[in-house]
Amino acid sequence: MAAKAGDNPDSLMALTTAFCLRNLRRTMCYLGERNKLCLRSDIFLPSEICDKLVNTYMELVHMDSNFEPQDGFFQLFSDPHSTRLTRVQLREDFVRDRDLEAIGKQDLIELHLTYCNNLSAHSLRTLTRFRQTLVSLSLFGCSRIFYRKGGAPLACDEEEEEDRPASRQALDTDFSFQGFNRLRLLNLGGLPEEVDAEALLKPLPALTSLDLSGVPLPKAAFLAHWKERLASLVLYNVDLSEELINTVVELGHLRHLDISRERTSKCKMTRKILTAIVQGLVNLVSLDISGHIMLDNCTVPHFEEAMGRPSIEPCKSSIYPFQELKRPLQFLGLYNTTLCNVTHIPAYKVTGSKNEDQVLNAIEVYTEFRPELAHRAINQLFDIARIQHCSQLLRALQLVIAALKCHKYDKSIQVTGSAALFYLTNTEYRSDQSVRLRRQVIQVVLNGMEQYQEVTVQRNCCLTLCNFSIPEELEFQYGRVNLLLLKILEPARQDESIQRIAVHLCNALVCQVDNHHKEAVGKMGFVKTMLNLIQKKLQDRMCDQVMEFSWSALWNITDETPDNCQMFLNCKGMSLFLDCLKEFPDKQELHRNMLGLLGNVAEVRALRPQLLTPQFISVFSNLLDSKADGIEVSYNACGVLSHIVFDGPEAWAMEEPLRDTVMDKMMDAIQSWDVTSRRNINYRSFEPILRLLPQSVAPVSQHWATWALFNLVSVYPSKYCPLLIKEGGIVLLEKVLELQTSHEETKDMARKVMEQCENFKEGPMETTR
Repeated sequence: MAAKAGDNPDSLMALTTAFCLRNLRRTMCYLGERNKLCLRSDIFLPSEICDKLVNTYMELVHMDSNFEPQDGFFQLFSDPHSTRLTRVQLREDFVRDRDLEAIGKQDLIELHLTYCNNLSAHSLRTLTRFRQTLVSLSLFGCSRIFYRKGGAPLACDEEEEEDRPASRQALDTDFSFQGFNRLRLLNLGGLPEEVDAEALLKPLPALTSLDLSGVPLPKAAFLAHWKERLASLVLYNVDLSEELINTVVELGHLRHLDISRERTSKCKMTRKILTAIVQGLVNLVSLDISGHIMLDNCTVPHFEEAMGRPSIEPCKSSIYPFQELKRPLQFLGLYNTTLCNVTHIPAYKVTGSKNEDQVLNAIEVYTEFRPELAHRAINQLFDIARIQHCSQLLRALQLVIAALKCHKYDKSIQVTGSAALFYLTNTEYRSDQSVRLRRQVIQVVLNGMEQYQEVTVQRNCCLTLCNFSIPEELEFQYGRVNLLLLKILEPARQDESIQRIAVHLCNALVCQVDNHHKEAVGKMGFVKTMLNLIQKKLQDRMCDQVMEFSWSALWNITDETPDNCQMFLNCKGMSLFLDCLKEFPDKQELHRNMLGLLGNVAEVRALRPQLLTPQFISVFSNLLDSKADGIEVSYNACGVLSHIVFDGPEAWAMEEPLRDTVMDKMMDAIQSWDVTSRRNINYRSFEPILRLLPQSVAPVSQHWATWALFNLVSVYPSKYCPLLIKEGGIVLLEKVLELQTSHEETKDMARKVMEQCENFKEGPMETTR
């Protein structure tokens, strides 16, 4: 079978790197003095490995809630004799001044800092240590790096100062790019207004790529200083003055120009400006004018447009100024403009909102540095997946996952991204998705649930999880997903729809899993959480899906798990059972779920004495007459009593009701059931039933057990005959036939069960003619 797209395994390098980072002390490091993490003396790591370690470390810190950040991690790379760093990408508030200082002796070629809001001017001084080697530097969104820390330095120690946000008042005016002679690529997006961009950039003779997103440029002429070198200029959200346009048009070596915007501005785009850009920048291969309002119409009237299929030939362009291009552009940003809707656009890759391709291009291009645009584009993808059909599913999923990873702390992206994932992972698209891709979806969904205790995100995430096979597809994150769901269900007054979905997921997660999983989830407080929900619903006198699912989840989690049964009793589960029975006498599904759970409790010998009270026995006896849900309630009540009477007359320490009376009533009930009933039950093992077979202390228990086996092997032979044979049931049934105490009816049924299994064994061997 061919592998699905996106199913390639991780490289050995990626797996090894992640393993080492999760096990630093067992692989590369030891604990030195004062519990300080130190690199082993026999280790020498080249830049390929060091770069990978630092960059993967940052990914794990942001993306994996189970990953513990290591204090002093960056200190491991302080000595360039044993470690070499060349290309480093650090993100978000997690990065501190001391981290950058720790790697200050390295010969960095690339340093990309993105939204590192805890860096102060202390890090600017560290930057100067890289001035001999740095070729590419990004300080995108690191506006506080241009300010000194507040407070008198002597008044607190460095640790305290590290945790104090940089003061807005003390602008650092000493820093200069003097000596950064190799610097070619510089991103200063979000540079504070108070910093003089011209003075800052002046000492950089060799710049070929400059990003000044959001930077006010009152005097723009200084950009002409690089007109012989500059190949890429990004002026996103920069107000376009006449001086700036005139300067840009002079930069004849530009290959990429971005003058797009997200906010409206006084300056409007005109046909004249667009024509001047195309005529002046003859080397242009990439242009972004997204977000601009066109002041005058520069599109070819529809009836004059070239006939035939959409074309990327400049001569056929539906946008007049682009007819002058020598060749199609590699990229053209037309997002949030009317121009994206025309027929002929002379570019290979276009951002816009006309069709799925344009929208996906927008998500891809804008995710990293323009979350506000990516958010809008993801919203449009959501509509495509919901209303139409997504034809580039794999790409769409990968882009949404990347956006959610990149902007874990951006609520608007988390809301729209999780909503899009719900539609992109539903049944319609499922067959095209690889295991690996679906696991990535689960990871980002759980990250969102962890980060946001907010109704919309939580609901979207829970609904998305419902698109997966549960528990199978969630098992690799089993503990984490259960913990998150229980946390959602903690508040007494949770949003009704979220509560319903979360309880449904909890129930599905504890159905058909190993006992060690159930025990682990029980220890997390699962039983108590479900009982709290039931208590709440009782107070509201409401028997809804949450109530029924909660009892069903308790039935599942107590199956062959004595610790959880014990927890149920300790948390006053029995009094809730009685209260529910009294409050909702006609709710059949509820009765079935409650009795199923009590059947599990009754299977635990040590707990049975707690069920042996006149009140409980009377209730179980009365339920033998129930016709609720076919035979299910009567059957489960009889099962509970079968385990109790199995402990013998000496355990029956009460006057009323009499043990014999109860056993007679049980026999009458069993004889009233239709043995061909289709069942609402699922046995993973017959062990609790089989232990009731070869015994003489309670023949009625033996009769109930034999009836149960006969019903199941008759109605579902292919499922239950092999199970009965495998668990040694035939030998035990033979012993039932030998016992004088067994009822004749019981023996008859035992023979029929054995016959059924014998026939089943022979059946598959027959050949059909």
